[in-house]
Order: sequence, then structure tokens, then C-alpha cells
Amino acid sequence: MRIVVVEDEALIAGRIVRLTRELLGARVSSLCVKPTLESATAYLADNPIDLLILDLNLNGRDGFELLQQAVAGAFHTLIISANTHRAIEAFEHGVLDFVPKPFDAARLQKAFDRYERADEAGSSPLKYLAVRRKNTLRLLDVGEVLYIQGAGIYSEIHLRNGTVELHDKPLHRLLDILPPAFVRVHKSYLVSIAEVEQLLSHGSSKYELRLRSGALLPVSRERYKELKQTLGL
Repeated sequence: MRIVVVEDEALIAGRIVRLTRELLGARVSSLCVKPTLESATAYLADNPIDLLILDLNLNGRDGFELLQQAVAGAFHTLIISANTHRAIEAFEHGVLDFVPKPFDAARLQKAFDRYERADEAGSSPLKYLAVRRKNTLRLLDVGEVLYIQGAGIYSEIHLRNGTVELHDKPLHRLLDILPPAFVRVHKSYLVSIAEVEQLLSHGSSKYELRLRSGALLPVSRERYKELKQTLGL
């Protein structure tokens, strides 16, 4: 597991590092500390990671600047912060957990357990997905997403207005953080159930979904029965 801790207080950063190594042991393959938004941003631009542990107050700078970039990254994020009034906002950006300061080993263990069971994080009230456009980020309202198509290590997000945005997270990573209304209907497709108009069977184990937009998407044989139950058919 490749982990980056973004924390400007050296004592707290050292404690996070120590407890992380104690709790995760050999699962940690790399762990480094970045004390500023600038150093963290530069590191994330050049190094793939699995988990970001982020404080929201960094030398007076707002950690949400980095969190918006993290939403577009192919990794998960845990917040450790005294700014508990911002917890809901953080969850809306897709973080796996918000650990209030001060914290102990037991609370940090719960956060790591949630990382290990990332499929359970789909219950978080994510409201935005961030996509990169050159040197900028655009936040997409999850409510505007019709379906998401896998594109290798990326995902294509299809929106109500007919546009398609490319996201840095692969399909299974997005499924980890999206609301439960999004279900996997095929190895290459996630769909918002609210957008489904009809489930079609063409015989010979060929199935499709027709969305309210008119789009037709394939449904795998393995997902067909489960989808029928979800739709109440």
C-alpha cells in the first residue's frame, strides 16, 4: 500500500506515520509525509499512490484545495482534521472517512478497516466527481450522470447534456465511492438506476438496458437476474 500523509504539524505527522506502520504492518510498501499543499500536489502529480491521509488546515491553507484534486485521482482519501464542521462537505467529495483530532489508534484502525472494505463506502453521500482538464479541475454533479463506461484504467462519464468526461479513476474505484443508486450492469458499465426505462431480453442470453435518454447499454448474463430484482420486475 502506497500512502502519503499531508500534515503540517511534525509531531502529529510523526504519530500518524508511527500508528500507520503499527496498524498496517507489511501492507505498507511506501509512506511519506508532505507538509504543504505545494509539495503534496507536486508529489501526487508524479507518483501513483493508494491512500491519501489529509489534514484540512495546512499552514493556514485550505486542504480542500488538494481534496478537489484527490477526487480526480485513482486513490482513496482519509481526512484527519479538527475541522469537524466540514465533515459532511468532505464526504460529499468522496472521502472514505473523516477522523477527528485528537484521535487514537482504535479510531485510526476503523478508518483503515473502511479502506480495506472500500466497497462499503458506496453508502457515502458523494455529490461531485472531479475530472481533469489540462491544468484545471471541473466538478461534476453526480445527479447529472446517466452512466459510466470503463475505458481501461480510466472511465468515461456520460452526462445528461450529452457530453462525455474522462475520469482518472477506473470503474471499480468509482463504484467504491458512488451512491448506492449506481449499479454495475456489465463489466464495462455503471448505471444510475433512476435513469433506467426498460430492461430488454433478446434471447440467447443477450440483454440490454434502455435509459430514459434513449441510450441502449449491454447487460451481462450474471447481472440480469439481480437487475430484475432491483427494478422490481
